[in-house]
Amino acid sequence: MESRPAKRKVLLGLLGSQLDAANGPGRWERWRPTVSLGQHSELLFDRFELMHEQKFQDLADRVAGDFSAVSPETQVCLHEAAFENPWDFEGVYAKLHDFAASYPFDPENEEYYVHITTGSHVMQICLFLLCESRHLPGRLIQSSPPRKRGDTASAGSYQVIDLDLSRYDRIARRFAQAQREGVSFLKSGIETRSNLFNAVIDELEQVAVASRAPILLTGPTGAGKSRLARLVYELKKQRRQVDGRLVEVNCATLRGDGAMSALFGHRRGAFTGAVKDRAGLLKEADGGVLFLDEIGELGLDEQAMLLRAIEEKRFLPVGSDREVASDFGLICGTNRDLVAAVRKGVFREDLLARIDLWRFELPGLVDRREDLEPNVDYELDSVARRLGRRVRFNKEARRRYFAFANDPGSMWRGNFRDLSASIERMATLAEGGRIDEASVEAEVGRLRRAWGACRAGVLENISREVLEGVLGVARAAELDAFDAVQLAQVIRVCRASRSLAQAGRALFAVSRVKRKTSNDSDRVRKYLGKFGLSWDDVV
Repeated sequence: MESRPAKRKVLLGLLGSQLDAANGPGRWERWRPTVSLGQHSELLFDRFELMHEQKFQDLADRVAGDFSAVSPETQVCLHEAAFENPWDFEGVYAKLHDFAASYPFDPENEEYYVHITTGSHVMQICLFLLCESRHLPGRLIQSSPPRKRGDTASAGSYQVIDLDLSRYDRIARRFAQAQREGVSFLKSGIETRSNLFNAVIDELEQVAVASRAPILLTGPTGAGKSRLARLVYELKKQRRQVDGRLVEVNCATLRGDGAMSALFGHRRGAFTGAVKDRAGLLKEADGGVLFLDEIGELGLDEQAMLLRAIEEKRFLPVGSDREVASDFGLICGTNRDLVAAVRKGVFREDLLARIDLWRFELPGLVDRREDLEPNVDYELDSVARRLGRRVRFNKEARRRYFAFANDPGSMWRGNFRDLSASIERMATLAEGGRIDEASVEAEVGRLRRAWGACRAGVLENISREVLEGVLGVARAAELDAFDAVQLAQVIRVCRASRSLAQAGRALFAVSRVKRKTSNDSDRVRKYLGKFGLSWDDVV
């Protein structure tokens, strides 16, 4: 079988106006990085593409001649490159990118080496980036002077760097380990089993360490948005991406004239009661992270100010004519449908577009029942640290509690907040550090009563307001009380669900077990159809 001819070796580099500069016979007594690459007998280049600025034409001609003298086999080609400012990143990158785009690379027959010892540091960085992105399809080569000063007979040394990290098992393992540690940190060390939740956290970890863009955490109340925001901040701090503090605020608490002052600060005398200057929460978050929980509750005026602060990192405190700068990271949390809020005119579309680059929806506890057990164990350990004593279930009590917790009728309205409070109560009352069956039964009754009271309040609210919004005042008034209560319950479950199927599973949890086949989505669809409604009408 005929062997394939070896690929031609091509060197690409930049003229070093300082390191390569030398004149007269004495130049051979000096180590010059560009010329040195032609002095290694084991590294023979077929062609050398040397870029230089026009003002260094004489030096380029001399270096090209000297390279040909030490490596007659190499064809040296000079390329004039007009770098207006060798320290201007944007300008340098554009010039080198244009060179790469226009050069007739032939990877099938040639292999390329990119010399990064010469040129300004900005030029070297740009060459690195272009190689990493494969715009320059070559390997980096770094030349070094002789170890012994005055050793003019030596060409020094060189090192070839391949940016294909998949070839470096140790580096790959280190990156993978760092990512695993970051993911585990965001999960508080809990070995969660939910594929849905784990996928969210995997992506969040990547975004948290790679991006400074705003992060939007959505999900029902109690799903863990606030705790996750704190963990994201701590992860960024560990990776030295922020050095400031975490500033948290629940936007639902910001009302009236005080909202602007709380967020953006004020100057003394700006309004009655402003007896001294106030920095404001955005300024306090300078260099750190601002967590705006329940951002959907923020007023439209505050939203407009916030948008400018996010985009320009500057804002005007109340009563001031001088702008204040604050460079903060932003995490937002909400349990509201912000797209629906935009349609209703209570949330700015441009602000949503700005904070919605990275949206992570946290599932509620009913969608993560496989995570009940590891979270219960986590909560028990947390309580033990606070109480200073170990607390555990006995075998039957644990079985009974998880049977209740996993029952489809247990809706966990407060999500993990309900679960945490439940474990705290049982652990506090556990005699001898053991939670027994009686404690579990008492807690089950307590939760059912609480959820029942909540259900009654929600139904009353829906019957009075939401039914009128869905059906109109006239049609809602025509419903019998029985139908109104039943339809209100169906609407509540639909709005708490992500799909018809999920709503059907919740509404028909008991009867579906007795059926050989079930189509929960169709059952919900037909029920709504009795009132002339569809899924889109009620969610």
